Amino acid sequence: MFMQQSKWIILIIVIACQLLVVLDSSIMVTAIPQIGRSLHMTATSLTWVQNAYILPFGGFLLLGARAGDIMGRRRMLSVGIGLFSLASMLAGLAPTAEFLLVSRAFQGFAAALATPAALALLSASFVEAKERARAIAMYSAVAGGGGSVGLLLGGFFTDFISWRVGMFINVPIGIALLYLIQRFIQQTGTRTGRFDLWGAIVSVIGMTALVYGFVQAADRGWGEPETWISLAAGIVLLVAFVFIESRAAEPIIPLRLFANRQRSGAYLGRFLLLCGTFSLFFFIPQYLQNVLGFSSLEAGLAFLPFTVAQFGMMYLIPGLVQRYGNRKVLIAGLLLGIMGILWMSRSVSVQAQFFPQMFILLAIIGIGVGMAIQPLTVLGLSDVDPQDNGAASGLINVAHHSGSSLGLAVLITVFEAAIGSGSSKMQFAHAISDSLLGSVVFATLALVAVWFCFVPSRQPARK
Repeated sequence: MFMQQSKWIILIIVIACQLLVVLDSSIMVTAIPQIGRSLHMTATSLTWVQNAYILPFGGFLLLGARAGDIMGRRRMLSVGIGLFSLASMLAGLAPTAEFLLVSRAFQGFAAALATPAALALLSASFVEAKERARAIAMYSAVAGGGGSVGLLLGGFFTDFISWRVGMFINVPIGIALLYLIQRFIQQTGTRTGRFDLWGAIVSVIGMTALVYGFVQAADRGWGEPETWISLAAGIVLLVAFVFIESRAAEPIIPLRLFANRQRSGAYLGRFLLLCGTFSLFFFIPQYLQNVLGFSSLEAGLAFLPFTVAQFGMMYLIPGLVQRYGNRKVLIAGLLLGIMGILWMSRSVSVQAQFFPQMFILLAIIGIGVGMAIQPLTVLGLSDVDPQDNGAASGLINVAHHSGSSLGLAVLITVFEAAIGSGSSKMQFAHAISDSLLGSVVFATLALVAVWFCFVPSRQPARK
């Protein structure tokens, strides 16, 4: 009985850690107008409030997973949460835009140490199939829906106190989590090994260069040398990263993880899905505030249908998967999400009413994303050897957060191209509509990737 209780206490700690780091990917979004005014940041530079956090988060996740394998997962979870709390305090105190962005990058690095350790602890604690499915469903609901909770909290703090409180609140929560980790989680084993530091650094710089290139394209245009040099450097560095991983004695991404076609499809599908859906948390609050006149808090509350629907799916998904299987539930979820976003893009206008149409559409999108995220998590961890648990967990999160940052950077260029030099509400709404169509393209590509990777290959007929 004690062991059973202990497992669920570990799950609560893991979910709380995940919620803490996921919230910070969106808690600043509804505060962006106020941050821009207080720190004198332009509209394009404000995208780095998000990307400065997401890029190091996604880029160093695999190094964090490797560190957990070698140094012990409880230790790395504690180090990650401790550094995250410190970085949050610095971000809340930021006197300049540059100080804020550096602090956000520090937060992302700390989150990259904590997150893979948390997911690996969950995988090790729940081995029985039914319990594991339930635990992963709860974890996936937080991973997918935590961003909209961040919008709500960020809007509340921005309207009634200050956007800085969204950073300061992490400190007491982090301290409480450190106590719970030491109290309830046993130290995991350590082993000898080496860190693939070059692989981690090259991957982070490569992704940053790629994202920077798209942001420069949005800000200055595609014809600028700085844009093309950055994009080319990003592509070259990411190719070099694959080469480094193929030659490294102990790579942060063992390429054997991609030997399984369905597992590869889960990673690619998650990456493309987040390319499309994360940008909703950036664009829709801006539309609600700048076009429909919502306050920061109202823009956060507007995402409640998405959040409630996605968290609600947490209870339904295990039964649906048991009856229909992961593949059918995943494809149905992607189709539902695509239809919801497409309809949303057609609904955005100056005269639009939030209720009931947009309210219902956000709920539909939340259901679709909720149906997709949990199967993608399960399939990304399927048939993984025990020594690769940390790397597989890290790769799931890399796909999640790298997709978030790259998708936002690409769709910012769509937004800037659509709005041009205009500043009217009508032009802003049109640009948001085009950006949402870009989200539909990414989500459709996710569906195509999943379909081809999950459809069983035909065996040649026997003579």
